[in-house]
Amino acid sequence: MNTRQAELRQAAIELCHPPAQPGTGVISSWDLSIGVDGPGTRFVVFTCGCPLRCLYCQNPETWRRRDGHPVSVREVMTEIDRYRRFISVAGGGVTISGGEPLLQLDFTADLLRRCHDNGLHTALDTSGLLGDRMSDAMLADTDLVLLDIKSSDPATYRKVTGGPLEPTLRFARRLAALGRPTWIRFVLVPGLTDDEANVDGLARFVADLGNVERVDVLPFHRMAADKYRKLGLSFPLFDVAPPDQDLLNRVHAQFHAHGVAST
Repeated sequence: MNTRQAELRQAAIELCHPPAQPGTGVISSWDLSIGVDGPGTRFVVFTCGCPLRCLYCQNPETWRRRDGHPVSVREVMTEIDRYRRFISVAGGGVTISGGEPLLQLDFTADLLRRCHDNGLHTALDTSGLLGDRMSDAMLADTDLVLLDIKSSDPATYRKVTGGPLEPTLRFARRLAALGRPTWIRFVLVPGLTDDEANVDGLARFVADLGNVERVDVLPFHRMAADKYRKLGLSFPLFDVAPPDQDLLNRVHAQFHAHGVAST
């Protein structure tokens, strides 16, 4: 079994991991960010556990729940309250990211509900693979979904993530039917996700949804390589160069040609 196969096997195991005790979850960290995890200044909670192994993942420390630390919902809310005024004045809110937050469904739902009830803007950063787990009530507590669509082509998607594309597309259609505000995230990797037909397919799909406010075209980079080294892992795309400006311009033009705003 090679390294990739071993990681995909571990990813499958994460799906079978028993849930935490009620009112608790497992996280890697929390942090403040500006502009990349939703509007304004965000308090971002990074949950642990992910059923995918994206080749360009920037947070390998969040792959396994056993590598995180347990926290209660109350502890996280106490920490959020320390920054509440700051993030509110800055037009921000709270984003739950990962890992994959929907692996810890009850914990994520509780955080979203408490933040939403307290008047904080809420965002969920998800691959959509486990979108069927979300109830409509949970989605109502989610002001914005940051949906990562790695590719419009099923074969490329599986190559990138190790998982299937259709659950993510199904979740995207459900968000559209419910009219839930959504930002699409697409990582542009030369030689992997940059194929013109792949980009065009994603642009067509997004254009038909009607609820997508924008597409964030995220240029691939190798900034996480040191994380992999410290974890004793090899970074699969270490030899891949970031996209140049010409490629970025072409991809943005493809989205704009379908009437889709991209940043």
